[in-house]
Formats: sequence, C-alpha cells, structure tokens
Amino acid sequence: MTATKKRLKIVAAISLVLLLLVYLYRMASHSPSGKPPVSVPGGEEVQAKFPPTESPLQRSLQMAYEEQSSLIREQKAELQRTREHLARLEEQIHSLQSSTPRKYPKVKYLNYKNRKRILITGGAGFVGSHLVDDLMVQGHEVIVVDNFFTGRKRNVEHWLGHENFELIHHDIVNPLFIEIDEIYHLASPASPPHYMYNPVKTIKTNTMGTINVLGLAKRVMAKVLIASTSEVYGDPTVHPQPETYWGHVNPIGPRACYDEGKRVSETLSYAYSKQEKVQVRVARIFNTYGPRMHMNDGRVVSNFILQALRNETITVYGNGKQTRSFQYVSDLVDGMIALMASNYTQPVNLGNPVEQTIGEFAEIIKQLVGGPSVIKQSKAMEDDPQRRKPDITRARQFLHWEPKVPLETGLQRTISYFRNELARSDRFQESSNKYFDTHTP
Repeated sequence: MTATKKRLKIVAAISLVLLLLVYLYRMASHSPSGKPPVSVPGGEEVQAKFPPTESPLQRSLQMAYEEQSSLIREQKAELQRTREHLARLEEQIHSLQSSTPRKYPKVKYLNYKNRKRILITGGAGFVGSHLVDDLMVQGHEVIVVDNFFTGRKRNVEHWLGHENFELIHHDIVNPLFIEIDEIYHLASPASPPHYMYNPVKTIKTNTMGTINVLGLAKRVMAKVLIASTSEVYGDPTVHPQPETYWGHVNPIGPRACYDEGKRVSETLSYAYSKQEKVQVRVARIFNTYGPRMHMNDGRVVSNFILQALRNETITVYGNGKQTRSFQYVSDLVDGMIALMASNYTQPVNLGNPVEQTIGEFAEIIKQLVGGPSVIKQSKAMEDDPQRRKPDITRARQFLHWEPKVPLETGLQRTISYFRNELARSDRFQESSNKYFDTHTP
C-alpha cells in the first residue's frame, strides 16, 4: 500500500508539470510570431498541429509534452497492474484463511443420546464463558446468548467456528425461540457499578428475561438453572447464611434493583415449577473471582489487584472489618454443573465458607502483587453488607461439592491474568497513539 501511495504522488507531480508545459505552450502559440490558422482542403481552418518550425522553444515544449504524456500512460498502466495484483493477493489470503483449519481445545466425543443442546444466557461473561469451556470440553452443543453489555466476545472467541458452538447476539428481555435440552440463565450484570448503571434494565433482565427463559423451558421441556446470588440475603442478621434464611434486604436502596430482581427471579422459577411443571434449579452464588473478570467491574478483587499492579493506593471502603467469602471460578462452575445434574430442587448456596475481612484481603493482595501501594480507608458504601459467609451444608450433602482451589493459588492466576490484560491494553494504547500522531493532518 505504501508503494501505491508513492506512485500516486509521482502521478500528481507529473500532472502539475504537464499543466505548466501546456500553459507555456499556449502562451507561445499566441505570441505575435505565431502563424495564422492553416487551411485544409475541406475549406475549414484548424490550428497548426505542431508549433512553427522556426521556434525551437515550441518544438522542445512539444517533445517534452509527448514524453510526459507517454510517461503518465505508463504510470497509469503500472498502477492498474499493481491494483489487480493486490486484489489477487487478497483473494489468495482469504482462500488460505478459509481453508486452514482452526485449532480448538480437545473436545470429548458424545453420541446423540448423551450429547445435549445447552443454552447459556450471558455466556460471554465472566462466569458464563468458563461454563462454556467446561460444557464444550465435555462434548455438548453449546448456544451462547449475550447482549454484550458486560460480556465480551474475546471470552469465547476460541470456540468460534466450532461445530458444537453457536453465538447469538440477543437480549433475553426479548423472547427467544430455539430448541434446547438445558438452560443456564446467567444473564444479568452482577457488579454494583454495572447493575446500578441502569437499574430499570437490571430489573427487566431479572424479571422479563427470566419469564422468557422459563417460557422457553416450558415449551421445549428443558431443565433450567437460575443463577441467583447471595445478595438475596441482603445485610444478613444470621451468620453464616443457610438457604432457609429469608434475608434482610432494603427494597428501595441502591442495590435493590439487583437484590430484589434476583428474589423475584427465584419466585418466578418456583411458580413455573409448581404451575407448569418446569424443572428448575436455583444456585445462590457467593463472591467469585478468576480470569476474565471485567477490569472495571468495581468488585473487591479486581479493584485491589488493579490498584496494586498500577502502584496506586488500595482503597478499602469502610473500616475494612466487613467480611466476604471468595471462591475461584472453576469451583463455581463445577458446582453449577453438579446442581444441574442433580435431582435436588431447592436453592443451594455455592460459595467458599472460609471468611476474610476486607482489610485482611487487601493485605493479601498487596503481598502477592508487591510494590509500593499503601492501603487507605474510604467512606463506606451505602447498604454494603457487613458479613457474608455461606452455609454449604446442602451442597456438600446433595451435590458432594465444596471449593477446592486455595485462595492464594486462585489469586496468583487472577493476578497473572490482570497483569497480561494491562500489558495488552498498554500495547494497544501505544499503537493507537503512534497511528494517530503520524496520520493527524
């Protein structure tokens, strides 16, 4: 492409020279020494084709004009040949790309009796994409539906083109008509900045979206797993929180769009179960972390890691004594698949029963990342739960499940992911700056 631009510049320069020569030629032809028009046998008068032989200047101008015209014709022909050659090369590249098979992760083969068609709403998000990986490797057909509000195509791009994988850009607030055997309903923003950004949309996703999912399950007789949340417990007065606890939620607070949306989602699920005989499973998910977390989702893990990697102040909201329980994403995915495969129909807590204060967690992140970052307390967030720890007795008893990945191991993997993401972001920023600096007029 650079050679083509150079050729275009040469053609433009030659054109300017020609215009100058034509101008000089016309000036010379209109000089007093010029001859009158020449008569031809037909009685018509035409201007002499060549300048008078008596004028060496006109002869040299005519010769220069003809030489430049010939050169321009050659340049145009060469430019056309170059364009045709580039077009052929592009066709060959596209042909090679289409004929070269992509390399996918190894997938188990399942026959048609054991292979299921599984729909995952929100499947391009943090948790959903990891669930996609596990189900694809098991050999199932997976259909991902996502509106990409918080999900990213990069999270599932390694499956694009695989015969068992399909990606649909769709908002589950609108009805969906497909044939499936199981549904994992994960669609909903899950971090405070994201679900508070558009609270009405968050409520719609967890109500109308859930109705559409349950209606689809009713029509095709599919089993549904609803991804609920520990937020249904609000700021709990019971500790740790069993599934029998009804919660302590502010229905009009800043978190209510998500808290109450998930509570209604559970209510809808059991209403469809009782009235329409839909098979439902409800997973109450506690704090989860791992690779593919959104860098700016505002959660504790991503905030602390990014601040530490950037050598910024690690901000702890409140006094740092509020507690959380963190599970690694692969443990959560194992629990969800086990719940879907089980015959247990009541809500099940999926989380890590090991409790950490936010202050302690900040210290752990600081030590693992290193660097000069300091920990500083800030104003507490409104309606921020003070204690959060799951009672996973049901999960142990009915699913034979409990978290396996140690906190430090999971954090090391997550820190490595965020470090790579920051480096990638910096590379793109540098490349973008160079491009626009060199192309700015």
